[in-house]
Amino acid sequence: QVQLVESGGGLVQPGGSLRLSCAASGSIFSINFMGWYRRAPGKQRELVAAITSGDSTNYADSVKGRFTISRDNAKNTVYLQMNSLRPEDTAVYYCNQDLIVRRGEPLRVYWGQGTQVTVSS
Repeated sequence: QVQLVESGGGLVQPGGSLRLSCAASGSIFSINFMGWYRRAPGKQRELVAAITSGDSTNYADSVKGRFTISRDNAKNTVYLQMNSLRPEDTAVYYCNQDLIVRRGEPLRVYWGQGTQVTVSS
């Protein structure tokens, strides 16, 4: 059974940095899309950053130039490097991976458990 395990959240001062990781465990044939979403209190979930199997990336306008998404296919892991953090980045961050468990099976969407990021002085 595939599970996504997130790590790296925490409390950081404005201007600081954090690196989130999301590793998929279990038997996996291939991974297509990988992404990071966040949900702030009182707001809807939003896509923060995404990366395709061809390493094309996409970012929310609010994080462009500050956040970097990357992937390590050998480790089935996606990362989110967050620099110059702001109080408005405070949210629960969720990773998402669209993957195929076995050859011939359909693409399925998996989610991490969420990790809290708090930016505050």
